[in-house]
Order: sequence, then C-alpha cells, then structure tokens
Amino acid sequence: MQLEGIHHVTAITGQAVHNVDFYTRVLGMRLVKKTVNQDDISAYHLYYADAFGTPGTNVTFFDWPAVVQNRSGSGSIARISLRVQGRPALDWWAQRLSEAGIPHQGVVEVEGIPQLRFNDPEGLELALLDDLGQAGGGTPWEHSPVPSETSLRGLYAVTLRVKRLEQLALVMTRILGFQMVNEYPLPGQPQGRVAVFSVGPGGPGAEVHVEVNPDFEYNRLGRGGVHHVAFRTPDDEGQHAWRQQISSMGLEVTPVIDRFYFKSIYFRVPEGILFEIATDGPGFDVDEDVAHLGERLALPPFLEPQREYIEAQLKPL
Repeated sequence: MQLEGIHHVTAITGQAVHNVDFYTRVLGMRLVKKTVNQDDISAYHLYYADAFGTPGTNVTFFDWPAVVQNRSGSGSIARISLRVQGRPALDWWAQRLSEAGIPHQGVVEVEGIPQLRFNDPEGLELALLDDLGQAGGGTPWEHSPVPSETSLRGLYAVTLRVKRLEQLALVMTRILGFQMVNEYPLPGQPQGRVAVFSVGPGGPGAEVHVEVNPDFEYNRLGRGGVHHVAFRTPDDEGQHAWRQQISSMGLEVTPVIDRFYFKSIYFRVPEGILFEIATDGPGFDVDEDVAHLGERLALPPFLEPQREYIEAQLKPL
C-alpha cells in the first residue's frame, strides 16, 4: 500500500471571474470542471489541469468572496509548486509574467532545482520548478495560449509551514509512508529549515516540502490561501485500507465521501493542516465529453434536481 503522489491541491479565491482569467489565459491551464462545492452549493468549485484533468495536474479553487485575506503562517499549506520542462521554459515564464504585470523573483536555484516564484493576483504563493527531464507529468492542452514546450506539466510539490517538525514528520513517515529525503537551511531565516518528504515514485508530483521555524506566526486561512492537499490512491480498495490505517494510528478521519469524479477521505495532521486521499477515478469525463470539459456547469447526480436554484445563485463566468 503506497500513495502515488499528489492528486490535487485546493485553494480559495474571492474573485472567480479573475481567477479563471489568470489560470487559463496567463498560466494556460485548462478549466476542466466548472462545478460547485458539494458542501456549500452557493460556491463555485473550479478545476484547472492538463488536457484531460489527469490526477496530479489539478489545481482547484473554492469561490468564497466573503472570507478574509489569507495570512500564511504555521499550520498552512503555503505554496503550490508546478513543474515545467527545462531552464529555457523558466526563462520564458519569467518574461511572460513580467509582461502580464506579475512580480517575481527571477529564476533562482534551490538545492540544485531551478525555480521561479511569484504570487497570483490574490496573493497565493506559486512556484514553477524545472523537472530536470524526469518522467511523468500531464498532457498539454492543444488550445492553451501557452506553447506546449513551455506548458505547465502538473504539480511538483506543496510547501507546508509549521513551528515544529517532529509530530508532523512522524505522521508523514510512520502513517503515510513518506521518506525524508533532504533537509537544508531556510533562506533568510536563521532559525528555520526545510525538510523534503517524498512518497511513491518520488520527485516531481510526489514531494512535500516543510518549512520549519518556531518564530512563524499562526496561519489565518482566507482568499489566496490553500485549503487542503489531496494525495493519490488508485482505487476504492486502497482508499479503504488507508482509512483503516489512519484511524488505527489515532487520527480522526472522515468516512469515504463520493465526490462523483473521485472518492475522498479527509483528516488533519499536526498543526491542523487538512489532508485528503482521493481515488484516481472515475475522472472528469464521467459526465462530459473530453473535448468539452469545463464548458458548462457540471453537477453530480445528487445535485442535478437543484440545478435551477444553484445556477440562480452563481455569478456567470
């Protein structure tokens, strides 16, 4: 039993229209599913990914305009890192972001990995990392405004921030099967360090980076913050096994929840960070043709009887 990497990462936007514009037009991702938060049907749930919505390429957003602005700190998923192929792609992205008026730090190298860090228009911390030619990654969308050779190829890692590492490290390694593969000083923070955890195949799409500093303030989740990260398991059998293992080790875990496009369980790790384990299938083409993903409001069958009411509450995109 082994997790196979990151399935998706879900963040919060307060401006769905502008969010769609940035992630599709500027970053060139495909809007593969336009649906609602199944626990809050007044809010959009938007999924951006590769051409097919492949697990491991999805960055998703809840649209909650009324929440406060995020303040990243201890107890947060602070940064989403996406993979590109090669240093020339990063140089291309640095120019593109500058032309779009998005400030960035330029291409830098961290522990041998070239990367480009910036924030989206609502302050969400993002990074593009060179995958150094490692296998895997998603399929570029042929209608993207970004050329295929520089396209985003999926998730590389998420970065957590915590005051203390020890309890989180135990959960990551003893319960979830991660290995700590690197540790180095946190730049600019003398009390800080970064621990890198890897699972499954390792490398791009299968890493969790943990920034540790006892001086971090506590996180306040809001617009421009990350709500949760989901990890991949191939099928229902694997998910039930994970639920049993997590529960047997003393963590509270939800029952299996059928999200229609995949099934999920949720649990919190030390400092309150929300993790999910999601199945790879059935996928986003279960209710839409691949050629037309994301073009209309998609609702799971149990919400379809409320379509008229739901559509009346949502601002058109």
